[in-house]
Amino acid sequence: MKRMIIITLSAGGALLLAPLPAQAAAPKDPVRALKTKLVAGHGVRFTESSILVDGSDKQVLQRRTGTFQFGKKGVAASDITARGLQGMGPERAVTIGKTSYLSGGIWADKLPSGKRWYRTSTQGSGGYYGQVINPVEPGTLAALVKKGKRAGNTLTGTITFKELDKVSPWFAAAIPLRFHDDTKVSYRLTLSGAGLVTRVTTSYAATGVFDISAFDGKTITIDTRFTSWGRRVSIKAPAPATVSTKVDE
Repeated sequence: MKRMIIITLSAGGALLLAPLPAQAAAPKDPVRALKTKLVAGHGVRFTESSILVDGSDKQVLQRRTGTFQFGKKGVAASDITARGLQGMGPERAVTIGKTSYLSGGIWADKLPSGKRWYRTSTQGSGGYYGQVINPVEPGTLAALVKKGKRAGNTLTGTITFKELDKVSPWFAAAIPLRFHDDTKVSYRLTLSGAGLVTRVTTSYAATGVFDISAFDGKTITIDTRFTSWGRRVSIKAPAPATVSTKVDE
């Protein structure tokens, strides 16, 4: 339908044009917004809680804090600390490229005397119950946008473990022990006015990672919040003298 412009005459006979109604701004593209932030030496922080839900009963599995450092195409490095790991101390994972350095947690009693870090070529994310969706990965975010439904500043949808595994290098590190590729992850992304992800909440059946009857009917819910988009970040590998490539079995 064509919009009408109302023309009126002023007292002096001059034509006056009534202003057109303001147009609503188009929603920002989250993938495009993310790519503007992928500047080497900059990054984003996050805080997170992972909860096991059984009806009205909720048990905190772990809490994490971390920082991602960007390269031109995505995550170049990360530094993540997980707490609340079944009575163990904090576990920290520093990943640079395809190399990870793990310390504390389950590694505390496995390292040789005088060593604090275990170096591995397997990507680490700290803990075992971390966020399975990483919106800092452009490919992952694109898949979520494609599968999801946008309503204002939120994006909701579902994606399977198998689909995440195809698009997300992060996913394999987030839950290294998974049993059912067809497990469905429900997700909700909250976006800022600039289109950047500020919050990710996900939930999936606990039997996707705990393949035992005791976890039938239970759900793992993870809430991750992102702050300080674009802040300067410098993540470095630990001192070589503190690193070991061997651990006790």
